[in-house]
Amino acid sequence: MKTTPRLHLDAELEHQREIALEREQAHYLSGVLRLAAGDPVSVFNARDGEWLAYLTEVTKKGVRIRCERLVSAVTPPPDVDYCFAPLKHARLDYVVQKATELGARRLRPVITQRTIAERVNLERMKANVVEAAEQCNLVFVPDVMEPVKLPKLLLGWEPDRALVYCDETASIASPIDALRNLQVPAAVLIGPEGGFTDEEKALLKSLPFVTAISLGPRIMRADTAAVAALTLVQAVLGDWHHAR
Repeated sequence: MKTTPRLHLDAELEHQREIALEREQAHYLSGVLRLAAGDPVSVFNARDGEWLAYLTEVTKKGVRIRCERLVSAVTPPPDVDYCFAPLKHARLDYVVQKATELGARRLRPVITQRTIAERVNLERMKANVVEAAEQCNLVFVPDVMEPVKLPKLLLGWEPDRALVYCDETASIASPIDALRNLQVPAAVLIGPEGGFTDEEKALLKSLPFVTAISLGPRIMRADTAAVAALTLVQAVLGDWHHAR
């Protein structure tokens, strides 16, 4: 059975609207997938939802499509942010993709005292977010925010948004028990490979909206901790919980 390809488009999507695809997307459909005029394609964005469209023109000059009908409205995940100390290269790509798949609504790079990769390629992050949304059937694309230093992030924090961070010395051993009294909006904060400094930990523990959770007896890499923490939050607070 042939699978209908799925593309994220920045263009406005509406009934009978014709759109000329950008070069890379045109090449993907015509040169890689070998599609022809009349073939279907699914297109979406975070404003107009997901639409069934058909190729109307496939030439060396480009590819055009026409939107036919709305398939699904925009469906944002629960209001959970993913705040993280940036990692390097492929590991950052992995974390961004997995956070998107796990339903983070916003990705917020945070510069801590032990952050190694302080320069963040936001365009690369956005490309990874779009790719993950295309592949996992999201009718939504998370926002990618500008990097901010940890103290500034905390100073401007929304007081009604719970902030969860990982701490092996958390007073409640079970992360599920620690999360039970929280609700969305929420955010998960993952520190750098070297962990938060004592000064940063003291700051986090002093704030009323912050909750520490333990991820068990093993020390995890930052990218593994991100997946584990987001999974727990979705299971207890997010749409995994509400799906039961």
